[in-house]
Amino acid sequence: MKVYNTLTRKKEEFKPINDKEVRIYSCGPTVYNFAHIGNLRTYIFMDMLRRVLEYNGYALKHAMNITDVGHLVSDEDDGEDKMLKGAREQKKTPWEIAEYYTGVFMKDIKALNIEVPEIVPKATEHISEMLDFVNGLVDKGFGYETSDGIYFDIQKFQSYGKLSKANLEEQIAGARVEVNEEKRHPADFALWKKAPKEHIMQWPSPWGMGYPGWHIECSAMGRKYLGDVFDIHTGGVDHIPVHHENEIAQSEALLEKPAVNYWMHGEFMMVNNGKMSKSLGNTYTIEDLKKKGFDPLAFRYMCLNAHYRNKLNFTWEVMQSVQVAYDRFVEGALAHKDGEETVEAAVINEFLNDFEEAINDDLNIPKALGIAWNAVRYGRKSRQIYELLNKMNKIFGFDFSRKSSEEKEPEISQEVQKLIEERQQARTEKNWKRSDEIRDELKARGIVVEDTASGPKVKYI
Repeated sequence: MKVYNTLTRKKEEFKPINDKEVRIYSCGPTVYNFAHIGNLRTYIFMDMLRRVLEYNGYALKHAMNITDVGHLVSDEDDGEDKMLKGAREQKKTPWEIAEYYTGVFMKDIKALNIEVPEIVPKATEHISEMLDFVNGLVDKGFGYETSDGIYFDIQKFQSYGKLSKANLEEQIAGARVEVNEEKRHPADFALWKKAPKEHIMQWPSPWGMGYPGWHIECSAMGRKYLGDVFDIHTGGVDHIPVHHENEIAQSEALLEKPAVNYWMHGEFMMVNNGKMSKSLGNTYTIEDLKKKGFDPLAFRYMCLNAHYRNKLNFTWEVMQSVQVAYDRFVEGALAHKDGEETVEAAVINEFLNDFEEAINDDLNIPKALGIAWNAVRYGRKSRQIYELLNKMNKIFGFDFSRKSSEEKEPEISQEVQKLIEERQQARTEKNWKRSDEIRDELKARGIVVEDTASGPKVKYI
């Protein structure tokens, strides 16, 4: 099995520390708001990695944190805590915000059939571990105190920038010097922040009441649950220049050795070939997909059609096409379930070998999906093909348990129901043009309306 290591910028043969168990850390959500589909693409990539490792016979010890304190708005050390911002805007306590959005996130990943990691620690439950980590860095001379917190001295860590390939001069040029003039270097980052009296979330520390920096959370929890050195750390590419760079610095400064052997990152999701942004109103959620009548697993199918290291562009038009393709793939697989024809073992083995070669080549899931499509389209309907596709589906994570489109009652959203009613009204008024327009719109969503004596009958295509 080969994986692309962001640290070395090349594919490498994966060699775990333990031959039987792989230890992974994944940066989890900051639970102050809904996760959008760009965030969730990263967790689908995480899930693909899990599934390929499991397919290859490894047991997993996988930790994914829940950030419920310390993540500042800028992702660096200025602005307010995202949890406090969310609490103020939604008129709830940070703990209420965290509990609610953690629940929504877990519901979303379940809808996407993403496996939940074995360990899901919350930042607020590991303050003592973070303080121990910060104390250790201060004792070694890497941490120093200012009027507003404890900062990491990046100039004392000689290889700072090795993940992002940035140098200190570039860091100086890009840093906000005015944020804290007490810092020894503009890019020094907070390990622990001192809290003003009115700050809602704060804990006692050797430096007074305060709260942890965002970066220290992952280093401390990763070390607690996975040991000083573990196999893989995952996250989005947006984590490379700041969050993961700082994780590497603080962990290696304390341990005096690398803490992670392989760094793996998923690329951005674009919307209409542009950035996903709240100001643009395009930070779509799983609930947004459902409201438009789309199956969350169709979105999973979309993500699997692009390599995790390539950008992926989302549009509603593409989503409509993807829904149709996903339905056809599942229906095609199910068509082999009761097949009675025989397929030669050599054919099955060729499909399987090509599939396994693809998934083990840095998670080339798009190629693996293409091979599965060739099996779906195989000329003879065979139970052997169905069993092969079921084995492949251990990676894909699609729903093969559903009924065929002829038997299945579609889940009708309020929006689709209104369209059906509008079409009926148009037919009553003999407005055939409008009736045909609505029919075409429903068909694009994978829904056909049949007009019967007892009223419209809805089914999937």
